[in-house]
Amino acid sequence: MKENIETIIKDYVKNYHNIQKVETKWKEPLVSFAKAEDPLFYKLKEAVSPTHSMPKDFMEDAKTIIAYFLPFEEFIPMSNIEGRYSSRMWAIAYTETNKLILNLNSHIQTEINKLGYKSELIPATHNFDTNKLISDWSHRHVAYIAGLGKFGLNNMLITEKGCCGRIGTTITNLEIEPTERKEKEYCLYKYNGSCKKCVKRCVNDVLTDESFNRQKCYEMCLHNAEIYKDIGLNDVCGKCLVGVPCSFENPVGI
Repeated sequence: MKENIETIIKDYVKNYHNIQKVETKWKEPLVSFAKAEDPLFYKLKEAVSPTHSMPKDFMEDAKTIIAYFLPFEEFIPMSNIEGRYSSRMWAIAYTETNKLILNLNSHIQTEINKLGYKSELIPATHNFDTNKLISDWSHRHVAYIAGLGKFGLNNMLITEKGCCGRIGTTITNLEIEPTERKEKEYCLYKYNGSCKKCVKRCVNDVLTDESFNRQKCYEMCLHNAEIYKDIGLNDVCGKCLVGVPCSFENPVGI
């Protein structure tokens, strides 16, 4: 069943350009799975927010969380390296990938329904408290629980295909074997104290090796949202994800 779900996701993304007219291109997705009863979900109420949702808040008989990473083709992150503000291409990729996640989750739901099971749709973004800037369903943390990757110093999830892309999740009552979480760190700084290039890449003095200023980060994202308001909601930045060793791969290796 695991291979079946992976194929559903990978084939949909591969053929998405035949369904929607988009500029963004994605590499083959990574897919992972977590048990809805994984004890780490309860720890998210401490690590993220006391209001963070549990899988069973969405579906009473939830069995599995499906998490996937949609890695951008390299020309998109490369376009975002120079300058203080996000590139237009990066902003477009954000908007188009959010729509892809919505459509993909709907497709997954349809296919799971055909198998006699159910799934719940979860939005790709903007399910957070705009004052605290904390999500009630953190796709990154959920994907970490599902073994999709490990957190970097820049607070982004580093996968085997790097951190330049978007994460989607959905919940189902179909029981699927969970993905094993790796013990080794993927972030070079966390692994051996080296790198810290994401700190140098930050354009708004948000990151240090000891802290992260959430409000200043979002302030920069809102500047970009104003610049690219003609293409939809684009509260993005991405400067700390591009031009770094973890942009396109796990730099620590297996």
